This record gives sequence, C-alpha cells and structure tokens, in this order.
Amino acid sequence: MPSSDWPLRLAPRRAPPLLHALAVTVLALAAAVGVRLALLGEGRSLALSAATYFPALILAAYFGGYRWGLAALAAALGLGLAAPAAFSVGQGPEQNLLFVVCGLIAVLAAALLRSALIGLSQSRKALAEARDALERSEARARLAQEVGGFGFWDWNVIANEGVWSPGLYRIYGIAPDPSLKPRDLVARVHPDDRELARQVNITAVTEGRMAPAEYRIVRPDGEVRWLLSRAEMTRNAEGRVARAVGVNIDITEQRLAGQKLRESEARFHALADSAPVLLWVSRTDGGREFANRAYVDFLGVSFEEALAFDWRLRLHPDDLERILREQVEGESSGRQFTLEARYRRADGEWRWIRSVSQPRHAPGGEFAGFIGIGYDITDARRAEEGLTRINELLAERVQAALAERDHAEAALRRAQKLEAVGQLTGGVAHDFNNLLTVIIGALDLMQRHPEDAARRTRMIEAAQGAARRGERLTQQLLAFSRRQALRPELVCVDELLRESEPLLRRAVGEAVALTVAPAAPGAVVRIDPSQFEAAVLNMVVNARDAVASGGAIRIETVRQALDAGQVEDLAAGDYLCIVVHDTGVGMAPEVIARVFEPFFTTKEVGKGTGLGLSQVYGFARQSGGGVGIDSAPGKGASVRLFLPCAEAAAAEPQPQPEPAPPRAAAPAPPAPALAVLLVEDDLEVGDLVVAMLQELGHRVIRAGYVDEALPILRSDQAVDLLLTDLVMPGGRNGVDLAREAVELRPGLPVILSSGYTGDALSAADGAPWPLLRKPYSADALAQTIAAALRRSAHAA
Repeated sequence: MPSSDWPLRLAPRRAPPLLHALAVTVLALAAAVGVRLALLGEGRSLALSAATYFPALILAAYFGGYRWGLAALAAALGLGLAAPAAFSVGQGPEQNLLFVVCGLIAVLAAALLRSALIGLSQSRKALAEARDALERSEARARLAQEVGGFGFWDWNVIANEGVWSPGLYRIYGIAPDPSLKPRDLVARVHPDDRELARQVNITAVTEGRMAPAEYRIVRPDGEVRWLLSRAEMTRNAEGRVARAVGVNIDITEQRLAGQKLRESEARFHALADSAPVLLWVSRTDGGREFANRAYVDFLGVSFEEALAFDWRLRLHPDDLERILREQVEGESSGRQFTLEARYRRADGEWRWIRSVSQPRHAPGGEFAGFIGIGYDITDARRAEEGLTRINELLAERVQAALAERDHAEAALRRAQKLEAVGQLTGGVAHDFNNLLTVIIGALDLMQRHPEDAARRTRMIEAAQGAARRGERLTQQLLAFSRRQALRPELVCVDELLRESEPLLRRAVGEAVALTVAPAAPGAVVRIDPSQFEAAVLNMVVNARDAVASGGAIRIETVRQALDAGQVEDLAAGDYLCIVVHDTGVGMAPEVIARVFEPFFTTKEVGKGTGLGLSQVYGFARQSGGGVGIDSAPGKGASVRLFLPCAEAAAAEPQPQPEPAPPRAAAPAPPAPALAVLLVEDDLEVGDLVVAMLQELGHRVIRAGYVDEALPILRSDQAVDLLLTDLVMPGGRNGVDLAREAVELRPGLPVILSSGYTGDALSAADGAPWPLLRKPYSADALAQTIAAALRRSAHAA
C-alpha cells in the first residue's frame, strides 16, 4: 500500500476490547480538556466547544470503532452540559443555547465522521482483496507463459517503446531489461526472416493491422527458435495508430514436428508411388484418402477422380456379385480380408488383382478405415492354369520321359564303360605289346640261331621274365577289378608291417627318410597278407616317386570308428586305417579324381604303369574297405587304406578263398606214367599242355569239348586222369564233365583248369577237385597231378 494511505493502516480491522476502547475514549477527552486548560485557563477548561472536542471525538471513533466513538460522544455531551452548572452558573440563556447547539453539531459531526470511516474501511478491504486477486492473476499468467511458451508485449508505436513480459524474455533467452527497445528484439530475428518481420511492422503502423507471422529468432547461445507473433492495433483520439498489444508463441516443436510429418509423408508418397503394386488408404465410409501412382495409372484417370472412383464399373461381370458380398463381409468384420477378382485396366485388358485390406486405427484406438494393397497376379494365374494343363499332359508323357531317361542313362553308362574299356585296353595293349615283343623276339632269335646255346639261354630267360611280368600285370588288373583270388586270414597288421619294414626300406632307398610307426597293436583284420604287402609297397613306392631327395615318408596305423558316409562307399563301423604320409609335391584335385584309374599316371614315360594305386583300390574294395587321399599341390599327400576290423567283419559274409596256382618252387617228384584225358577247346593251349604231359612221361588222349570227351569215358579205353578246362563251348562246362566222369568211372582223379577269374569260376565253387590256374608251368602241372593222385588214393 502506498505511503499516502497510512491512516488506513492504523484503523483496526475488527472491534477492539472494552478496556482498549474505554482507554482510548478517556485519553481523547483528557487530551481535549488539557488543551483547553492550557490555552483558556481553569475557568473555561470544561466548557462545551466543538473546536475543542471534535478532534477527540474523531480520534476516539477512529481507534475505538463506531460504538466506542458514540460512547465518547455521549461522555463529551454529558461533560459539556454539566460544565455550565458547575463552572458557568449565572450565565445567560443565550450562552446555554450556544452550548446546546455546539453539542448537536458535535454529535452530527461525529456521526458523519463515523460513516466516512466505515466507507474508508470497506474501501481498504476491497482494495486489499483486489491486490491479492491481481497477484494471483499475475502468478497464473507467469505460469501460463512458462508452460505455454509464449510472452506478452505492449508496444507504444508513437514513442517506439515497449513493455515485455517475463515469458518474452525467456523465449528470447535474455535477461529482463527495462531499457530493451523494440529494435533490439527485431535485431534478434533470423537474417533470412528479418525482412518478413520488417514488412509486418510496416503494415501494422501504416494500415493499423498486424497479420499473424511466423519467423525465426537467434538466441544469444546460437539456438534458433520459431515464433508465432499475433497482435491487435489501437488508435488514439486523432485516429493515428498508437499502440500494439500482442503475444509471441514459441512454436519450434510444432514446426519441427510438422517438418518431420511432411518429410514422412513425402517419403511415404515417394515409396508408395514407386511401388509396382496398387496402394490406397480408405476412410470409415469407404472413400479413399490416398492412392498411389500405380492405382491411378491402372484406372487411367486423374488423382482426384481415382479417389472417388467406383470400382464396380471395372469388375468382371462374373466376379461382381461374389466380390461385393465378400467386401461387405470383410469391411463389416473390421479385420484383415482378401479379395481376388478380374478388373479391366485402362487399356481395356482384364487383369487378375489380389487385394489385401488391413484395418487402421486412429491415435485414440478407434477404427479409422483400411489400408489396402493390390497385386497383379494375372501371370501367376496363367502360369497356374498352364501348370494344370502341363500336369494333365505330364501324366500321359511320364512313362515316355522315364523310358527316354533310362535309355539316356544306359547310353551314358555304355559310353562310360566303353571309355573305361578303351583306356584299359590301350594300357593293357601297350604293356602286353612290350612283353610280347620280348617273347616273340626271343623265340625268333632262338629259331634263327638254334645252335647258339648261350644266346638261347639268354633269350629263354628274357622270354620267361616277360611272361612273369605279364602274369603280374594280369594280377594287378584282377586286383583293380576285384576279381583276383584272395586267401584271407586273420592278420595283425602292426606285426606284418614290422616284418615288411626291411623290404620297404630297400624300395624307398637311402635318399628318403622312412618311418614306420604302427600304433594299433591289438587290431586284427581278415586280409590276404601277400596282397596287403603288395598294396602297402605300391603306396610307399608311389610316395617315394613324389618325394624329392631329403624328403620323408611315414607309415602309421590307427584304429578308427567311422560314421556312414564319412569315407566314400564305406559303411559305419570299426576300421583299421593304414596311412602313408609323404612330403612330396602333392596332387591337384583333378589328379586325385583319376588317381585310381588303371594306367593313369603323372610320371614320365617308362617310370610307371599307372596300376599301383589301382591295385591298392581293388585290394581295399575286395577286402571290404576303402581308400582315401588328402593332398594339395606343394603340401604332400596322405593315402589312407581302411580295412574293417575282424570284429566288425565277422558278421559279414567272408569271400571264399580260391586255391592259388601252385608255384614251381622245386621240381615235382616223378609220377607213374598215366593215360591222361585232356579236354581243351583251345588248340594251341592244348598242344602246349600235351607237350608238358609228354615231357612228364604221360600218354595223352585229347578232346575238344564235353560231348567229345564223354564217348571216350563211356568206352573201354583206359583213362587214369581227367584234365579238363573249366569254361568250354556247348552249354556244359568242365564241372559238368567231371561229375559225369566220376559217375562213369568212380575214383577217377580230376583236375580243373581255367584262365578265367571272378564270376566265371562260380561253377567251381564247392567242387571237390583242384583248380589249376592258367598260365602254369610243367612243374606246377606235375605238382597238381601228384596232389590229385594222393587225394584220389586217400578217398579210396
């Protein structure tokens, strides 16, 4: 409250206590009497006088309240009326009347004063309430400015001065400054928007209106904020624009949100327009709010026309009723639904469209319409129809296709076999031509110089050596084809390797380090020991040829449990793995793919036959195992020979051992001269065998086939031994002949002979007679005859 209203501050706001009011009244009257006594003397100190008692009455009424003011007035009147009796006896009537009039005036003055004081008190109370209301309003305004981000301003246009609210200072990021001028605020407008703000102000001053404007300001810290400015202009009595009252609102967040929304919408429109499918957004009433470019192009109308287009005009008549029913059901469900029908495109072509409508919801969760997408599935439908027709035709043509495939596969297999046979034949022909060259050349020289004994001896040895090489070549081919005769037995491979180590070291030589490290002492396999030694020797020799001087070869054994498919063509089980590592040049993948082919070799001409690893492969497969190679160029090679352990192999049917041809280790003991029936369809072989038998002292009776031999056996002609070829023309073989011969002549010794192998020998399986394999020598023949005679004598 201003200092000028201090009397109101002293007035009590409620009725004072009785003693307080009485004390105020007594003090007021005593003060009045005291003043009169000091100024007029004792005789007139109690005389009734308005001038004397009126201030005391005012003071008593002001501080004592309305009621105590009246009490003071009554006490003054009593004192004033009693005074003449006490101090003014003998005065005239005029004087007494004067006292009465003065008293009435004092009473009236006191009443008027009290009424004025009551009015002042009420005014003071109303003023205090208004001041409190104003303070609350200002507080709410400040809070509203802080929360709403706006500030008020009042611009005196004529004086170019302004009044700025705290919210305005806060928006501009500056401290409150009463000396701040309008031009100072304009200076903080962004340079790009300053001309806009200037034009708005010019229009406001010249035309008396200020249009809402949005512009940017730059705060002292460099932050840029967007403001919305709104104001009302007022004019003075002369009609001149004199004042502008307005508000500035911080709309930065709204502007950023709007910008992001516009960018999002732009991205959505760009994405939707680039999509090769029909896209649309519908309202709850089914009308379209948005459609993409593909949608508009399909209809061939403008964007606005596309939004209001009635698709029933483009539906195929055969699909119209169904689609309308399904659409009503889908839209009423408020869930996703799919339609599929034919629609006529702008160019008149009917296209199959599959549409999927997904419900969309407003921010409050209420249903707002559908978002739809349509795919052109015409090509897929045509393909489906075509596929149906193809399936119908396929059922009719499948047998022909399968037959054609089988024919092609058979032709491919024949071609592959012919290629393999061609390669095999070429290799065999090459090696046998070399052997025959030696044999024919040796025989020719012996024929030309029969008298030269030394040369004859050398040529005989050369021919025999070539023949033995031919025999080994045949055995290697049989091993590769898995048709050689094996004599399997239980063997501890570690012990066999230790026994073979000296031979292997001689084969490797001193320039290459050889390490034999068997590590499976308890492993036993069922194999042919001689063929196993040959296989390991071939592996070592092959490694030796790949290792340069100073290299190393290592032979290891390890027992290994394999899963199915872990090694090609091997079943799951327990195997013994014999590994030959070398530090040689290694092999490329294309070489590994052919390394087991017969006569395939990467060595120089004359350095190898190409049958070494093929023998290893054939031996492994015939023994129930397999072979694997790990190698890379420049990283050496590891050849792994897998053989099934005896425990695993025991459950498998073991190949029956075939008798090996007797070796002419020593001359056979002399035998009695016999009458031998020789049944041989090959004339040259028969002549050679006749010569051998005659050399052994026997007499020979010859027959070419079974039907030619049986009449001899049925006759009385002496026959001491039957030597028959196993495979012969005429439909019956040597076993058939032998069985009929022993029926005709019980106890007749029989020897079977054959140059065939594999399946061709199946007829001899279980036969009780020995099998003499071709080629054989005279000594081998003599030993077999002696064995047959002993068997016959023992049986008798």
